[in-house]
Amino acid sequence: METLFIGSTGPYVMLIQSLLNRIGYHAGPVDGIFGLTTQQAILAFQRNNNLVPDGVIGPVTWNPFEHFIEGYDTYTINPGDTFYKIAQKYDTTVDAILTANPGINPNQLMIEQKIIVPYGIDVVPINVNYAYWLMEKNIEGLKARYPFLEVGVAGTSVLGKSLYYVRLGTGPNQVFYNGAHHALEWITSPMLMKFIENFAKAYAKGGNMHGYYIPDIWKKSSIYIIPMVNPDGVDLVVEGLKPTNPYYSQLLQWNNIGLPFSQVWQANIKGVDLNLNYPAGWEIAKASEQQNGMLSPSPSGYGGPSPLSEPESSVVANFTKQHLFTLVIAFHTQGRVIYWQYENMTPPIAYLITQQFSTINGYSMEAPAPSAAHAGYKDWFIQEYKKPGYTLEVGLGKNPLPISQLGPIYVENEGVLLLAAVTFAS
Repeated sequence: METLFIGSTGPYVMLIQSLLNRIGYHAGPVDGIFGLTTQQAILAFQRNNNLVPDGVIGPVTWNPFEHFIEGYDTYTINPGDTFYKIAQKYDTTVDAILTANPGINPNQLMIEQKIIVPYGIDVVPINVNYAYWLMEKNIEGLKARYPFLEVGVAGTSVLGKSLYYVRLGTGPNQVFYNGAHHALEWITSPMLMKFIENFAKAYAKGGNMHGYYIPDIWKKSSIYIIPMVNPDGVDLVVEGLKPTNPYYSQLLQWNNIGLPFSQVWQANIKGVDLNLNYPAGWEIAKASEQQNGMLSPSPSGYGGPSPLSEPESSVVANFTKQHLFTLVIAFHTQGRVIYWQYENMTPPIAYLITQQFSTINGYSMEAPAPSAAHAGYKDWFIQEYKKPGYTLEVGLGKNPLPISQLGPIYVENEGVLLLAAVTFAS
């Protein structure tokens, strides 16, 4: 982890500011700029946690912060402890502790027994630029707090990062959502992660979301989510190009637009646009690329040397083949548009479902532009399975969308995520 001090900037500073504000220390606006207000909050945190109050986030201070990032602590039972006393100490609830520790009888606690204690804050932040390492920490935290979640790895990226999946529910009706095929569109990853957290929380409480009774969905459906399809590209956009990147020289050459990676890079780390790398009409898309002079790796628009040439698109395709998905949604940005058609292969019911989605989130129903009409994930899914597949372009503006849009984007689409999960459930 980076050492942070006055004058530091970037996503790590944003995360510290967000955490401090959420646990009761006033760090000022979450703007990624380490100023005096942030320093004062860190000094107070250090004093209250028996750390040297130097106002610097170094390795020793990072340690307790990492527990807050994960959203839980591992606690050792002491004489006289009860779940109620522990809950008060951590500003959490007895129910949260019970959920995280299935099989432990709160009336028969044993000295030196270790338990998971969730903090009284959410795990997934909605005001922080979202890199792969933060998603990985969040997944670990959610799995600890909600052990009924199924978490796995569908495969790995070019640089060996895990393409994590999370499964919500155990029912026979299977649906699939994914985010961040495109690096600039990383905001779709925390949107899906927040849905995972809210769904798990509602299931644990036996509650409702958007009018849906979550235990019922859990029993009837299985929602599979890969929140970040393109982790290498996302890290390049969010954290910048580092000299240790094995593609350092090539990336500098491929980024020939003259703007920073944080403003232009959509592709994976090898300069391939993953949503132009699927087999549906790939040759047609390739011919269009060549007519436009797109002949080699690029920030966006290059579909690769062959269909599914990239590990990330190959992983998503294989993951799809391993399941019987009744419906899939790939989340992108921006435009507040629903794309739902591919050639003449779209099933008739897809139109009715699209109308329902549009009623919920207010997005328009459109056909893709000719330049984006082939080789995408939803195109391939519709071609292969003749079932409803969707690309949802969330938010408005220029990519990458500001993190301030995440809250509204989530609110608009929570109902869509739930409706999609029950459309074919019986």
